Amino acid sequence: MTTDQSDATDGGRAGSTGNDDARLPAAATGTGSGATASATDDSAAGETAKHQPAAGQADGDGPAAGRTGEGDGADRSAASATGGPTPGADKPTAGAAAGAGDGAGKAGKEKAAGSDASTGGTAKADPWSAFGPAPDPVLTRPRRAVRVVGRFLVHEWTLGVVVALALAVLLTWPTLRYPLYTLPQDYWDPSLQSWQMAWSGHILLTDPAQLWQSNTFFPEKWSFAFSDTLLGYAPAGMIGTGPEAAVLRYNIIFVLAHALATFGAYALARQLGAGRIGAAVAGVSYAYAPWLLAQAGHLHIVSNGGIPLALAMLARGHGWSLRYGYRPGRRHEGWAYVGWMVAAWQLSLGFGIGLPFAYLLAGIVLVSAVVWFTRRWLVRPAKRPFGSRLLLADLIGGALFAAVGALLAVPYFQVAELHPNAARTIGDIAIYSPPASGFFTAPAESRIWGGLHEGARAALPWHPEMTLLPGFVLYALAAGGLFFSVWRLRHRLLLLAGVLVTMALSMGTRFFHGTFTYVPLFEHLPGWNGLRTPGRMILWTTLLLGLLAAGAVTAFAARVRELAAERVPPWPGPWLRLATLLPLLLVIVEGLNTTPHPVVPVQPAAMRTADGPMLVLPSSQNLDQPVMLWSTSRFPDIVNGGSGFTPDTLAQVRELTLGFPDQPSVDYLRILGVRNVVILRGQLAGTPWERIVDNPVDGLGITREEIGDAVVYHL
Repeated sequence: MTTDQSDATDGGRAGSTGNDDARLPAAATGTGSGATASATDDSAAGETAKHQPAAGQADGDGPAAGRTGEGDGADRSAASATGGPTPGADKPTAGAAAGAGDGAGKAGKEKAAGSDASTGGTAKADPWSAFGPAPDPVLTRPRRAVRVVGRFLVHEWTLGVVVALALAVLLTWPTLRYPLYTLPQDYWDPSLQSWQMAWSGHILLTDPAQLWQSNTFFPEKWSFAFSDTLLGYAPAGMIGTGPEAAVLRYNIIFVLAHALATFGAYALARQLGAGRIGAAVAGVSYAYAPWLLAQAGHLHIVSNGGIPLALAMLARGHGWSLRYGYRPGRRHEGWAYVGWMVAAWQLSLGFGIGLPFAYLLAGIVLVSAVVWFTRRWLVRPAKRPFGSRLLLADLIGGALFAAVGALLAVPYFQVAELHPNAARTIGDIAIYSPPASGFFTAPAESRIWGGLHEGARAALPWHPEMTLLPGFVLYALAAGGLFFSVWRLRHRLLLLAGVLVTMALSMGTRFFHGTFTYVPLFEHLPGWNGLRTPGRMILWTTLLLGLLAAGAVTAFAARVRELAAERVPPWPGPWLRLATLLPLLLVIVEGLNTTPHPVVPVQPAAMRTADGPMLVLPSSQNLDQPVMLWSTSRFPDIVNGGSGFTPDTLAQVRELTLGFPDQPSVDYLRILGVRNVVILRGQLAGTPWERIVDNPVDGLGITREEIGDAVVYHL
């Protein structure tokens, strides 16, 4: 027996270990006259081998050696039995019965006999093994796989994904009720964005070089860059064809975008140091803020989950959190790589919210570098390890992010050069700049506040982009987080400053005419003049308010745990549990919606048979967006299109075709290369083209064909 085993045996006799006592009956644990049984060499050796393996012995070997007599443990036991008694046997415990010596002698003889029998191939069973713990089971490969899967399924991040998906389905309902036939909010912008995903997937599979030369706005060039492209969703666009598949794809992505926003903000709050419930408040408030209900028809705005997720991954890779500061031991360049890739993917969804994100990342990198070198070399000269691999990850990841941004910007610069009327002016920004009352006004789609704020919305010049309420519950929790929080005071003040700055930017020219806020960005930052609606900067306000709220809820939950520790047993009662979950429940309730889900107009049969290039009449910004969706069956070239601006060619076509079919309009369309004109009877009422189907075609050299409810003119 080794020295460690002897010490463990003595400790067991002295009553210092509780494992054996918990398993042995009172007669065998030293609580009665039969306590001497625990002093036998056999018992001590067996229990020691089970609970305290010798140095160098693998986990699980101890029990096996103790029971079978194999391995080093058995050899040492045999040596101890033949060479002399163990120290534990020489010193029986106090209060032992008179027969302790006989028992020890018998145990020694049995051990020696067992040793001899062992060498002969037979081993006598240890009578005390029935009182010992069961050996650790030897897991087979399938059982190990099941254990790994089980741990994965109950992991925090797995549960976070599942809960985020469940909330997304419930809080966007009835988006998935009829996903083939309805679209959230309206069927105008969602139709455009359904076409965008379908086009990017189709063209990348067939002719990637023509990605930016889409089938719409014929014969314009770079037409795919007339608005945000949602290019990051192109892999989804490769699945399925036709309008129904495009609508189904949009609805699924719409729900998943909400889930990603919830999970991304949750991950960011957790990385910064918030507790689970506090992080959940941040995630839900970020994804389901009341102001976002007015943006349900703008998938490129709803698709914002990559922003907090990328920030969380970058912070994780650099070993930094708001609560604990910089911890070099937690650095991991792999997370930095993934964070930069997620940031690049977010940018590929569109510059509407991606451009401010890009400038924010650039600012974070610059400030972090300055602070790092200042603390490293000037303020407190000390070793602050960073690592060459992490630096390389930042260089490669930052270069990837910049390259994606530059490549995506090229088509937009081409569009700006070819279409000067696409440029925004300060006057355009002023039209969409909300007043301060917008921060306390909810959109009509809010189930809780929509009806109550009807009068306030009526006072706003353009309420769809000016109802910017992040949530009254969020306001209250964030205000509490200024005074009671797990964040340090300076961090709370920085978060408050971020809230105020982003609110000022959201007001555009309404905040002192934007002289010191929005206008300098508009005039000096490349690409900023392409952002039409400053109110969407409220996205950053919502995220910062969520982090303040997370700090408050985390501190509150910690206080609840302290109160629970004073109870007997130390477990929180139902009222304490409810109080902890109440902020999360209130945030969820405030995010409930009444978003309409209109049925998408059915694709006309003529759109499946007529060849392009074609023109569909009547034509307008809203009417052309379903036409784009209908073109996803075969992607013929169409003159129609809807975007953030109207190119001169399309404007002229709409003006000249008011008298179609007549000689000027037919000649102009032939010059453009149009082969067919499709007139939709069901949409003519109330439009300038209401009577064109009655115009004669004699002498024009064109033919007319009826296909369903449409009239097709072959030029």
